[in-house]
Amino acid sequence: MTESPSPSEYDLIIVGSGSGNSIPEYLSDHKIAIVERGTFGGTCLNVGCIPSKMFVIPADITTWAETSDRLGVDLRFHGADWGAIRDRVFGRIDPIAAGGREYRANGSPNVTLIEGTARFVGDRVLDVEGERITAPQILIAAGSRPVVPPITGLVETGFHTSDSIMRLDEFPERLGVIGGGFIAVEMGHVFAGLGARVSVFNRSSRLLRSHDRELSQRFTDVFGSRTNVDLDHLPTKVEHRGDAIVVHCAGQEVEVDELLVATGREPNSDLLDAESGGVDCHHHGTIVVDEYLRTSADGVWAIGDIANAYQLKHVANREAATAFWNIAHPDAQRPVDHKAVPSAVFSMPQVASVGMTEEEARASGIDYVVGRRDYAGTAYGWALTDETSFAKVLVDRDSGLILGGHIMGSQAATLIQPLIQAMRFDQTARELAEGPYWIHPALTEVVENALLAALEQM
Repeated sequence: MTESPSPSEYDLIIVGSGSGNSIPEYLSDHKIAIVERGTFGGTCLNVGCIPSKMFVIPADITTWAETSDRLGVDLRFHGADWGAIRDRVFGRIDPIAAGGREYRANGSPNVTLIEGTARFVGDRVLDVEGERITAPQILIAAGSRPVVPPITGLVETGFHTSDSIMRLDEFPERLGVIGGGFIAVEMGHVFAGLGARVSVFNRSSRLLRSHDRELSQRFTDVFGSRTNVDLDHLPTKVEHRGDAIVVHCAGQEVEVDELLVATGREPNSDLLDAESGGVDCHHHGTIVVDEYLRTSADGVWAIGDIANAYQLKHVANREAATAFWNIAHPDAQRPVDHKAVPSAVFSMPQVASVGMTEEEARASGIDYVVGRRDYAGTAYGWALTDETSFAKVLVDRDSGLILGGHIMGSQAATLIQPLIQAMRFDQTARELAEGPYWIHPALTEVVENALLAALEQM
């Protein structure tokens, strides 16, 4: 019987080239292997945060044009050049990914790039397409992939996920979207804004159902005014009818030209055969880590989508910095900081949230107050003629600390930043509202006024 050759040895193996590629200078004396199974650079760069937002901006502009008459301006949308938009986006993205791969393959003296799917075959031993590698330290940063729901005919008919929808050859006149989370409403906004008739099929009674209920409901109402939203149902069957895709849902048949499945993402731990490396996983596949990002296997660490439920690039980046530090400094390890983690949805309207929802605060038994301010209640909101957007803050009545913030409307992802900073550094609502100057008549006044509204109840 022929024995397997000894595995190639490294000081550190990194599985995944997204946030795992951000190797700090203090590891330059380590012999490192990066293993990547797909396109170099990870989800955010290639199929996620960055390209999607580059599509959102043109859709924002066309949507503003649709409502320009309320400002006394006659702007008309005459159509979009899908090919030009797509090529502008990926003409920027693809060279960055290719350049990153080239640098790691040929320009990093202490890094070896190994392409293929890694799987554990023992303690700190990985097999990559027949090549075995080992290291005393392994960082798992292998991310997640789209979930495909078990809908009759879906696989046979064909569909897109966020991995492929932005690279369509032809712009569809009709787009079906299965799902109601951030990918569904961002891509729904993109295609609706650029001229498609969008039909969204969502099993929940609200879009963005993990958000604060009040925000989620108002978003559903506003988004539903621009698209066809079918709530409380998932399609039961998908099939071809001529050139069209027919979606069967709640007794109705809806014909579309392309179909996007955006029903969530699942961690790639199964592809790694994590348990064969002694790496424990939660029942949904997320790798179990402690506050230092250590897994159950000695010398194995995990970060990002494969190790947390946030599925946010800024969290993965923070975790990568923490894990790299801990790998290099075993006697001075630092816990990861997940305090006041914010998120944003770049749809129309834009949404941003941090901290507790009102439902979570109520369930926890905390004595809290709510401060709200509509955009329409501020001078800049008058300028926007915005009658639907708002900011909402939750404040602990006893301590005065901010428990959560939720904003829906223009610039929400920027407006929420003062709340994030106050929560991170335990600044009270009164200190934030009354301490710094707030520029008048900037849109930030909607946050200031929401805080003041909360203080009036304390």
